[in-house]
Amino acid sequence: MKLTFTGKEIIAGDAEAEGVLARGFFGKAKGGRLLLSPEEALYLVDNRGADCKDGKGKTIPFNSLAQHFSKSPKLLARYLIFKDWRERGLIAKDAKEILGKFSRSAAVNYPNAAPALPHASARGAFFPQDMLTTIDSPEGKILYEQGWFGQFGTYKAAHKGTITKLDAFETLYLIKKGILSIPNSSFKKILSHCERQIRYFNDMYAVYEDWREKGFVIKTGFKFGSHFRVYFPGASPAKEGEWLHSRHVLHVFPRRSKLLISEWARAIRLAHSVKKTFILAVPGKKSRGARTCDFALYHRNGPECENPRTGEPSFLALALTEDEYLGGVEFAKALEECSERGLELVIAIADRETSVTYYLIKKVNLPGSKFDYFEIQWLNP
Repeated sequence: MKLTFTGKEIIAGDAEAEGVLARGFFGKAKGGRLLLSPEEALYLVDNRGADCKDGKGKTIPFNSLAQHFSKSPKLLARYLIFKDWRERGLIAKDAKEILGKFSRSAAVNYPNAAPALPHASARGAFFPQDMLTTIDSPEGKILYEQGWFGQFGTYKAAHKGTITKLDAFETLYLIKKGILSIPNSSFKKILSHCERQIRYFNDMYAVYEDWREKGFVIKTGFKFGSHFRVYFPGASPAKEGEWLHSRHVLHVFPRRSKLLISEWARAIRLAHSVKKTFILAVPGKKSRGARTCDFALYHRNGPECENPRTGEPSFLALALTEDEYLGGVEFAKALEECSERGLELVIAIADRETSVTYYLIKKVNLPGSKFDYFEIQWLNP
């Protein structure tokens, strides 16, 4: 198969190559020629035995061709993910080439209930260095049993002890609701201390309050590598039987933050390993900007593979490597682009061995919420 590099563009080298490539959904027609993207050309040279020549007829090896496009953002990440998708017999096209609005996305619907507020008026003491509040009166047990606030006694053994311990999120929420008073401090002082101690605390608290206001129970997700674990409305630690295990964890990813991809993937894998759904919260002000998605991915429709001639793409993909940071703004813009185009987002991560892992991002409908939430699922194409 012959390719030609003009110094700026890569095109099919002759009519035969053009026909073969067009039938395989490579390239796009432009000015009577079939123009290939750098990822497509590199794939054809690396995997399909294509011979790419310059204007003088000299063969251009893979490295030389890649270096011509080395200033393109994430060139090798894009190439590795394009290659992996193609090797699965599936079609990937540059996201900017595929225009139009589709209807391939589907949201996950979550319930909505009134917040579980205990009938109590408690007094506690806040300990700034520990970021915990203790209640040494019977009202503490009421908070725990009626609203699952804090921990009465010992974790998973409430009968061992008489003190109720509240974390900072629970403390602030209950003060705000007029259920808890802290004689040795105040809402403003506790909030100020938390903002100094925990980065993006305001975003985390806003997400905590959002879920609590809709009847969910939110507890620490420390054991599972996330900010919170989530129990659906009606959950209580006071019910008889085995300890109630959460099935969802919630991680807060503000638009103004950045997260190392390897840490992000580790948290998702940990959640999945203990059979929990990983939910990502994306608080912050929405902003318009340039499109950020790399590929439009065609998937399968039953036994058939979809393609640009017979079907629509299923996903937009963001190409990443395990050692880079994903910015909240970049992630949010990709999600907004998917929403506008009616497609679901796939995060495609190439690791150091150049193996690719895919995560499917599905929108969560939480009635009445002003924030964006997404379930993240491992995807086996």
